[in-house]
Amino acid sequence: MPRRIRLNASLIIAFQKGAHCLLKNGCVVVEDNVIVHVGRDFEGECEETIALDGFVITPGLINTHSHLTGSPLDKSFIEDVGGRQFYMSGLPEMLPARAAATDAEMEAAAIEYSMIELIRTGTTTFMEIGFRGQDVAAEAERCGLRAYIGEAYSSGRWFTQDGHRMSYTWKEDGGLPGFQAATEFIEKMQGRANGRISGFLSPLQVALTTPELLKASRAASERLRVPLALHVAEAVFEFDEMVQRHGMTPIEYLDHVDFLNDWCILGHVIFTAGNSWVQFPGDDLKRLADSGASVAHCPWVFARRGIAMESFASYQRAGVNLCLGTDTAPQSMIEAMRWAAVIGKIKGRSSTSPTALDIFNAATINAAKMLHRDDLGRLAPGAKADLLCWDGASIFMSPVRDPLRNIVYSAQAEDLKHSMIDGHWAMWERVVCAGDERSATRKLQTAAERMWKAVGPGDWAGRTTEQLSPMSIPMFD
Repeated sequence: MPRRIRLNASLIIAFQKGAHCLLKNGCVVVEDNVIVHVGRDFEGECEETIALDGFVITPGLINTHSHLTGSPLDKSFIEDVGGRQFYMSGLPEMLPARAAATDAEMEAAAIEYSMIELIRTGTTTFMEIGFRGQDVAAEAERCGLRAYIGEAYSSGRWFTQDGHRMSYTWKEDGGLPGFQAATEFIEKMQGRANGRISGFLSPLQVALTTPELLKASRAASERLRVPLALHVAEAVFEFDEMVQRHGMTPIEYLDHVDFLNDWCILGHVIFTAGNSWVQFPGDDLKRLADSGASVAHCPWVFARRGIAMESFASYQRAGVNLCLGTDTAPQSMIEAMRWAAVIGKIKGRSSTSPTALDIFNAATINAAKMLHRDDLGRLAPGAKADLLCWDGASIFMSPVRDPLRNIVYSAQAEDLKHSMIDGHWAMWERVVCAGDERSATRKLQTAAERMWKAVGPGDWAGRTTEQLSPMSIPMFD
């Protein structure tokens, strides 16, 4: 890459006076890994100028909730299933079955595939929650992505013994060794890949974490100044469990133990007080807004089971900082934006809210706010050079009047032609620069076929893939 590069484009989603704005026939100038100019002209010298006539340049998208080692293996396995006894959730049955059938080689294939999928679908920064942090960091560094990685830990686990009820088992050590390992991982990540790779803390799930571990996690988050992620209010059985244990909703409980603050990024937060699936009164949204905690909204993982946030607009009106994530397959922020926008309108019974801007903010500046980064999620002088170049003349994007609406409601992955992260091209002409797409998909196919054959031991009833997830149509004789 030249030291200073100028990108001329027909439309630019710039950032001015604290908000996104539309710049026509302008330019973005990048020096090293930083944006130094956004405007209609630039008088300085540039080593290279790229003409992007008909293109839309936007900031890169921030994916605040992902599970790269397993999500690609959800595909073709976890759709169209979900037990009514667990209120359609797949957590008690499908995930343990998949996890027990997965080995390190399969997870490595999923990680390699995930990096390509993320780049091809607009992610420039992602937050990963899992157990393979070193491998994720190495692949993110190789592919050029900006990554926040949390090594998950917990005080216990949940499981079902009969397919009807959830059971819980607790670790004698309370999960403190896992917490310590996670903090050490964060320290190892400091400054890696020119600062692109960072760590964060992630106690796994509210119902699986002791108050002592939650308090230790918050204290460490503030000391290390890193995000603090937690799965919360993601299942009806979890909501009911917390009410039965403590007489409080999951959000009330987190407020009670003084866990919530502006470093928190809470995964999902679907089943809050007032939700029609739990029929429980309370003021969860106000508590979230007052604490400054953010929500990583992952619409598709619930929509595929007939469940939706009630509603995006109501959280927004309450003052909750809403971000977006993918969680499962597909790991596409383009899809996440569309599902969030459309389902938000359906659940809110509104044609006007949430808007394309509301959704785009969730994928950019809202997430940057949660990360305490005023140099991400925007195109402005001083921001990191993380940007996307969309082909406005494509069959799906054309015609373009309001580019945010086109991207949120119409764009496809093929409309995203170039992606720059930290001043380097991560994708050019729809080809991921450090990835071999065909090789990655072949490895994932092989991994998935091995996994499907191995399903059984992790299921409470020992069921096979065909029993857990029957084919949509019969096999040809």
